[in-house]
Amino acid sequence: MTKNLRVKSSKLVDETYRISFKFNGTTYYGFKGDTLASALLANNIHLVGRSFKYHRPRGIMTAGSEEPNAIVQLHNGTSRTEPNVRATEIEIYEGLVASSQNCWPSVKFDIGGINNFLSPLLPAGFYYKTFMWPASFWEKYEYFIRKSAGLGKSPNVPDPDIYEHKYIHCDVLVIGAGISGIIAAKTAAKNGFKTLLVEEKSYLGGSTIYQDSEFFKINNQNSASWLDKEINEIKKIENLEIKTRTSVAAFHGYNFLLARENLTDHLPLEQRENKTRQKLLKIRAKKVITATGSIERPLIFDNNDRPGILLSSAIKKYADLFGVACGEKNILFTNNDSVYETAISLIQKGIKVQAIIDNREEIDSKLIKETEKNNIKIYKGYTIVDTFGYKRINSVSIMKLSKDGQKVIGSKENISCDSLGVSGGWTPAVHLFTQSGGKLKFRDDDQVFIPNTYPSNQISIGSCNGDFTLDEILINAPKLLKEFLNIKKTEYENIEIYSAFNKSKRNIWLLPSNKIVGKTKSFVDFQNDATAKDIKLALREGFRSIEHVKRYTTTGMGTDQGKLGNMHALGIISETASSKMGELGTTTFRPPYTPLTFGTIVGRNVGKYFDITRKTPIHEWHVENKAEFENVGQWKRAWYYPQNGENMHEAVQRESKAARDSAGILDASTLGKIDIQGTDASEFLNRVYTNAWSKLEIGKCRYGLMLNEDGMVYDDGVTTRLDENHYIMTTTTGGAATVLGKLEDYLQTEWPELDVYLTSVTDHYATISVCGPNSKKIIQKVIPEIDLSDEDFPHMSFKNSKIGKVKCRVMRISFTGEQSYEINIQANYAKSVWENCMEAGKEFNITPYGTETMHLLRAEKGFIIAGQDTDATMTPIDLQMDWIVSKKKFDFIGKRSLYRSDTIREDRKQLVGLITDNPEEILEEGAQIVADMNKTPIEMLGHVTSSYFSPNLKKSIALGVVKGGKNMMGQKLIIPMEKKQINVTVTDPVFLDKENKRLNA
Repeated sequence: MTKNLRVKSSKLVDETYRISFKFNGTTYYGFKGDTLASALLANNIHLVGRSFKYHRPRGIMTAGSEEPNAIVQLHNGTSRTEPNVRATEIEIYEGLVASSQNCWPSVKFDIGGINNFLSPLLPAGFYYKTFMWPASFWEKYEYFIRKSAGLGKSPNVPDPDIYEHKYIHCDVLVIGAGISGIIAAKTAAKNGFKTLLVEEKSYLGGSTIYQDSEFFKINNQNSASWLDKEINEIKKIENLEIKTRTSVAAFHGYNFLLARENLTDHLPLEQRENKTRQKLLKIRAKKVITATGSIERPLIFDNNDRPGILLSSAIKKYADLFGVACGEKNILFTNNDSVYETAISLIQKGIKVQAIIDNREEIDSKLIKETEKNNIKIYKGYTIVDTFGYKRINSVSIMKLSKDGQKVIGSKENISCDSLGVSGGWTPAVHLFTQSGGKLKFRDDDQVFIPNTYPSNQISIGSCNGDFTLDEILINAPKLLKEFLNIKKTEYENIEIYSAFNKSKRNIWLLPSNKIVGKTKSFVDFQNDATAKDIKLALREGFRSIEHVKRYTTTGMGTDQGKLGNMHALGIISETASSKMGELGTTTFRPPYTPLTFGTIVGRNVGKYFDITRKTPIHEWHVENKAEFENVGQWKRAWYYPQNGENMHEAVQRESKAARDSAGILDASTLGKIDIQGTDASEFLNRVYTNAWSKLEIGKCRYGLMLNEDGMVYDDGVTTRLDENHYIMTTTTGGAATVLGKLEDYLQTEWPELDVYLTSVTDHYATISVCGPNSKKIIQKVIPEIDLSDEDFPHMSFKNSKIGKVKCRVMRISFTGEQSYEINIQANYAKSVWENCMEAGKEFNITPYGTETMHLLRAEKGFIIAGQDTDATMTPIDLQMDWIVSKKKFDFIGKRSLYRSDTIREDRKQLVGLITDNPEEILEEGAQIVADMNKTPIEMLGHVTSSYFSPNLKKSIALGVVKGGKNMMGQKLIIPMEKKQINVTVTDPVFLDKENKRLNA
């Protein structure tokens, strides 16, 4: 039976509401308001997991989101399973089932623990060197590496919970509801600002709310009582919205922040049905006040990771807020005054404090004097050199520190304990500030980084700004708020403050030991098992940048992102390399501040709502006529129209034959359409496309290729000049959004001087393409007033016209090689116009065709599809489209890259046609192309990009890219397949009507 370590009632914990939960298969009990961590500690459970690398036993270390050890799996094997959840952040509920991670078969007996004994063979970076040889063993290495990689088990069934996104706009956002945040929120709201206060915990007040001590007073009240009254007052302010259980995950530019609001995670499972679990808040604030507090630092000494070793502030919080003792024989180890506040609190609750080890010598501190009154042995000027106890700490060894703190002297003394609280000072929580682009400065006095340069309308106050004591906070915060909010006064300028905290600290990043460093395990990153020895090894290996050391040792790369250990890593690097910490800088603080579930990130965009489905205005006609559809980008496009039980091949053969022999009709509405206007529109197109545009006449169309800066084909399409300063550009269906984004990027960042405006009109207009020998007759019947003669309406031109009273544009452009006309019509009239075309074409056997037939028809003409016949490695020259690259233009995107030594090689992969020896044999798209099957290894010359059977040519045709293909015309090559080899001949990519006679037939 487990011990019950409850020591007092707490206003946060409701002891009338008993809750049962399971941990590692055993049922325990806690109370409403408990976290999983506090409930486990109340049941005297410290061993909760195993470390990632060495599988060392690990216990609860903190009481907040910085927890590196106590990460558990919830509801394993169910649809609600969730890995890597911090026990310190889970509020227990009826039905909670949690289990330890990274251990097998159990946390108490873990086979992986053998790694701890093999640790001398597994130093930092061993994986970069060990698995390189012999090469043939890689598949064996890979199996075990993959088995050991990662923490926890990801779910393998759909998440049943509901998630939402919500936009919030406010004048002032206050992050953190400790004493600084409460003061800020009240001040802002009372001065007329629409204010939002967010707090990750379920309660307000931070650590001050349980600072029930005579040594910390405000206006002659203890600080907790004073703050409690402030909290009750702000709850009544109308223009102040308060959100608890809400953690800010990311602070982006221009005061745009993301926060996760937990709505039901604290409720029993049966009460969550049909309720939103979590909500992603997208907050845009005019002003942001960051009051995120600070994180207590651990101390780095040999074997500082055993279960039962916690931060001193965590021990105090568990006792004061949850009414739980972390042990019956407590030792506290410090370099500052924090542990004495903890000691006094424990003594008041009847919890035994065996001893306090303070690495400082004599200090004039009221807290120390009060502690000494209770006959607690204080070892001044001492350090811990080792700890003992495998699954729970049971004793420590201490030794005297030398005057300079660089070594230990004298004899060793052992002290028994079952809990050790450590405090290495405090680190401002500047993570969100730096995410926003803020710059830090290093304060040498107490070795902390604090905010310096603010990139937006924001400010940091309280301990996240380096004000750690009650008096500093209440003196500095109101001053900063007055200036930031531009107000004349606050309520907090003449209050009386009493704080007994002495700020003196003896900072030693790596405490000395009676052993050499190589024989110690002084952990810096508790989750990833990175030690001080590893960091020193990285420096010996030649790494100097903190980012390089981080990656080599994996320090700060766990799910806690090094919230506890990164400062110590910096300090050890600084001391070892004899460099200044301020010059070293910090590692990059990346969002999210705490992990987000995938559900929170995607919200309702799951399943069929994962991405939008776009349909053309003619979609219902296609459905009524039994079209099969394919997804192209977000669009549903008619793929083919089977009749009388046809399969796709049969339907495509019929459709393509009809389009060549008489008339075909295609819904091309999905093509991207970008309206381009401005006095510099022509110059803009000249820079974007490879060919010239300045002299394009009004009413004319031109095909263009768009390149990336590396000279590779990015997109293509036809652009039409509607007026002097007005064009309409078409793009590929899948590339419409990215092309628009790319063009906007250039306009805003590279060519802001150009007078050009872009508007996406893809959804505004439908496009109906009629092609074939009888297309002119059909269009003439639909639009009688238009002159379709070749002289008046030549290929690559357009005309404005009307169908009835509806305005339209008719463009004579072709993607099939046939005489073709494209009608651009306002979207809501599209279906009616389509039906008119079908009616007008009845006598000519007009045949609707889909994308598959379109691909076949264009392949017969050797026309490329960007993204299918190109793969971001093809230049226009590779595509045998030298004709489209202007030799006269001064510049265009990608021009310089076309003349690099690599892009002008003769043996680059180039587009060619392929004809099979057996005309009935259709090549497989993606199949490799080789010249010699006897050569070892076989040299791959290229691959097939497009392949079809052409009923018009009565043979199989294909396009492919082949090394040096332009110089291989007529040569025989081989397509090796799984059970056979197919012989092909390299040919020109244009298979049909090379003279383009059919365009004007």
